Amino acid sequence: MEDPNRPVTGYPVNPNGYSANPPPAGTAYPYAAPAPNSYTSYQNYPYLQTSYQSDPDLVRRATCLRRIFAFIIGLVVVFGTITFIVWIVLRPQLPEFRVDSFSFSNFTITNGSLVSFTSEARLTARNPNKKMTVDYDDIGAVIFYKSQTLSDTTVPPFFQDTKNETSLKANFAAAGSFVDKWAVDEINNERDENANVEFNLRMLSRVRLEAKAWTTRNRLLKVFCGDLVVGFPSNGRSGTLTSGPKQCRVGI
Repeated sequence: MEDPNRPVTGYPVNPNGYSANPPPAGTAYPYAAPAPNSYTSYQNYPYLQTSYQSDPDLVRRATCLRRIFAFIIGLVVVFGTITFIVWIVLRPQLPEFRVDSFSFSNFTITNGSLVSFTSEARLTARNPNKKMTVDYDDIGAVIFYKSQTLSDTTVPPFFQDTKNETSLKANFAAAGSFVDKWAVDEINNERDENANVEFNLRMLSRVRLEAKAWTTRNRLLKVFCGDLVVGFPSNGRSGTLTSGPKQCRVGI
């Protein structure tokens, strides 16, 4: 039987169950349980290991997508490089157009807003390319007075070899075509003031440039020949281009 008068060894304990006088720093922890701040291995918590593992299917899908994107980017780079090299070698240029003559016959305005005339435009188309031919199709031509359409026509398709010039002729006719009053008034004013009237000519065509190993897709070629001043003698119904040949603007 223990002696009740024997002194008690160890540390005094406070009412909350913790030692009132913990051991000094650097001494071994006196209990069998690990220290509160000691390292705890993830092996003791299997659910943490599971949450950090990668899904194999997700990894395969991500890898497949990366390969597809890399393949597409590679194709774009290769295609762009080939196109650039072809352009450097062939150096494609747009055709050139020039109005050589432009004339009107029997130009009359009746009943206030009805216009009648026949007209002929002669043009020269030039292919400046040394290695590419040009094929023209679906060619349409229109005569304008400012924004007012006066007449339209079609031009036969044709083919141009390299460094070639081709003469074109477009014939127009209007028989009592209605024209807005503002256009009629301004045409009459120009004829009365200086016996000149300024017209515009526009052409649209499907074109395709071809080389031995390379062909472009069909493109819409736009030709605009502006400021075509036609001189009409006093009270005359016929007029011709007052200046020399007129260069046109060409675009796609």
